[in-house]
Amino acid sequence: MKKIGFLSFGHWTPSPQSQTRSAGDALLQSIDLAVAAEELGADGAYFRVHHFARQLASPFPLLAAVGAKTSRIEIGTAVIDMRYENPLYMAEDAGAADLIAGGRLQLGISRGSPEQVIDGWRHFGYQPAEGATDSDMGRRHAEVFLSVLQGKGFAQPNPRPMFPNPPGLLRLEPHSEGLRDRIWWGAGSNATAIWAAKLGMNLQSSTLKNDETGEAFHVQQAAQIRAYRAAWKEAGHPREPQVSVSRSIIALMDDRDRAYFGRGGDDQDQIGFLDERTRAIFGRGYAAEPDILIEQLKKDEAITEADTLLLTVPNQLGVAYNAHIIESILTHVAPALGWR
Repeated sequence: MKKIGFLSFGHWTPSPQSQTRSAGDALLQSIDLAVAAEELGADGAYFRVHHFARQLASPFPLLAAVGAKTSRIEIGTAVIDMRYENPLYMAEDAGAADLIAGGRLQLGISRGSPEQVIDGWRHFGYQPAEGATDSDMGRRHAEVFLSVLQGKGFAQPNPRPMFPNPPGLLRLEPHSEGLRDRIWWGAGSNATAIWAAKLGMNLQSSTLKNDETGEAFHVQQAAQIRAYRAAWKEAGHPREPQVSVSRSIIALMDDRDRAYFGRGGDDQDQIGFLDERTRAIFGRGYAAEPDILIEQLKKDEAITEADTLLLTVPNQLGVAYNAHIIESILTHVAPALGWR
């Protein structure tokens, strides 16, 4: 394992028990946590994207703000639902945010997850082509996005432009060189992981995937990663691929940790259904003293296979407590797993 970052869903609720009671709180605390994580030595600050929910939604203002307030940490998403996206406008936003961050964006994209509303992408003005599914539409948007990120001209210039044009066809601006190689696909199945490898995207594998073999979650996820790497090698891409997995991992360091997370109940895989046809397996969480955590995590085959581990954080407990969670893992657990 080469890198460790955090992944925040950016929940907020007006409950007095929450430290994050508004959208403004969620956004500003996300920036503060990224700054704190960088100071602690973490490698990445990643944010989930959900629509029609009291969670983080439009990622690029947040990514740009984090980029402006930090200098080293990688900044990313896990994941942007491409069914909702205009891929050309998204390429402009992504290029701008990446330039502000000095080339540190690591954008996770995907076809999306179960939603708060029915076919929410329709409200954004999108619908699948005749005979296609919403998943097909999401993958098509992703392919267009990848194409325009290459920075090649494709638009015919106006012969009487307002401003002088460079010669030839025009590309989208601002263009950020190298961003195309920092796009990740959030794969829920082995087949989509292989598809992502063929297109030269890095792989994000979350805490759930299609239950394809009935084996333990981490075993299935490790097999998915191996299938992805094999497809990448077969495709002959010139660079090495990157793979991340996410986990809920809490080191029980004090009475506060034990009060929040010491009661167990999340130490087994769970089975559910993403829709009426798709059986999914949800990976277990980890909460234990550091020495026990180390032994448990060494047995997690997918963590062993991955390059990056993303720690899902309970953001509503506040910046200071989440920084404590990250520091506990970096200091007392990660070195024994081969980090740094």
